[in-house]
Amino acid sequence: MAKKVIPVILAGGQGTRLWPMSRVARPKQFLPLTGPLSLFQKTLQRVNSSLYSAPPVVVTNAEYRFLVAEQAAEIEIAPSSILLEPVGRNTALAMAAAAAHVLQCYGDAILHVVPSDHAVEITDGYWLAVTEAIVAAEAGKLVTFGQVPTHPETAFGYIQADAKVGAGACPVQRFVEKPNMQGAIEMLSARGHFWNSGMFVLDSVDFLSECRTLAPQTFEAAQAAVAGASADLDFIRLDAPSCTGAPDISVDYAIFEKTDKAAVVAVDFPWSDLGSWDAVWKSAQRDPSGNVTQGAVTLDGVSDSLVVTDHAHVAVNGVEDIAVIATNDAVYVGRLSDAQKVGDMVQRMRADAETTGLTEVHRTAYRPWGGYSSVLSGDRFQVKRLFVKPGRKLSLQKHHHRAEHWVVVRGTAEVTIDGTVSVVTENESIYLPPGCVHRLANPGKIDLELIEVQTGSYLGEDDIIRIEDEFGRV
Repeated sequence: MAKKVIPVILAGGQGTRLWPMSRVARPKQFLPLTGPLSLFQKTLQRVNSSLYSAPPVVVTNAEYRFLVAEQAAEIEIAPSSILLEPVGRNTALAMAAAAAHVLQCYGDAILHVVPSDHAVEITDGYWLAVTEAIVAAEAGKLVTFGQVPTHPETAFGYIQADAKVGAGACPVQRFVEKPNMQGAIEMLSARGHFWNSGMFVLDSVDFLSECRTLAPQTFEAAQAAVAGASADLDFIRLDAPSCTGAPDISVDYAIFEKTDKAAVVAVDFPWSDLGSWDAVWKSAQRDPSGNVTQGAVTLDGVSDSLVVTDHAHVAVNGVEDIAVIATNDAVYVGRLSDAQKVGDMVQRMRADAETTGLTEVHRTAYRPWGGYSSVLSGDRFQVKRLFVKPGRKLSLQKHHHRAEHWVVVRGTAEVTIDGTVSVVTENESIYLPPGCVHRLANPGKIDLELIEVQTGSYLGEDDIIRIEDEFGRV
């Protein structure tokens, strides 16, 4: 009997090269970069196929658990399991833990491992390649996909193999590190070189066997992380000490570059890792002047450029090869051809106490109940806009150092203060003194929106003492 085929989605990355849209608190896989759905949601749709024996296993950072659950619910595709990593340890541990979990739940099965932050166009060639990879994995190969290169690219690693599209899996001759431009040009002109796509198909037992031999620390950490895992609502928390002690290494370095079982399936379906703003530009539909825009944008005399805004209207005049990315608290402007340098700039910003926050969080912070946006802050006061989804409620909590005043501007609020419940409607307000035990809920059918004015000697988010919480954050 054929083995089960289980999709595994890796959704724990914290990419910085798409700053200021992508930040640690909400990285690119959860952003709608190529349409109304996020890259993660499009990945969920891609693996929602009769080819697979079960819904996907998602491996993500514990901080992203509610983003994963919420975005999956929005498109009504529920993962079979959501594994939470307490710390990021790269793809080797994530894949080994997923393999151990699948083995525990389904027995020996074939894993189709895909990143959550790539843009992939589904074609007949895509499904043919996946089927070829499954056949090779059932024969004991660890299979990766090699994308036929369309231009010299220095942002990708390469795979050398005597492979052809539609010819099945071939042995990998060697993996090539990200080259300089001259090396990329030479590999493009030579036959048998492919972009390393970061997608895999492999048998769970075979993969774990190679992991035990070639990366024993990763193997032991993954086994212990799954054995010591605990349930948390709809999530599975991998054992924290086991994950923390694991090597921080990619599956390519740890296993694929060392094993004699590595095979590659050559593919030519539309694919991009969307690893930089120029990659976003290349993957999008361009206007006659070569421009890509998203949001409220006006262009005049602009060519071969990318302009994206999720907030203010952006007008650009008389330039070419420019990227302009605007959010409500930061703007990036640079040459589109130099977009790979954004990551270096973000690292410099992280090292500066004045700008490190801009690399971590957006002005709008998302929570499982909704979220909030910072509007204004000063000495001993802060103003926020809160939005709460229908039927959701915040934790029962108190603050030692601040008072809060809530003004409802849309919807209906159910407010509990020291056990007394009040209903506050549009254009009404309520005061919460320091130390009171309180909770905010939205009992209505539309989003609740309110303005929160905080006053006090300390206004940090760590002055929240949660007493009860339906999302397990106590």
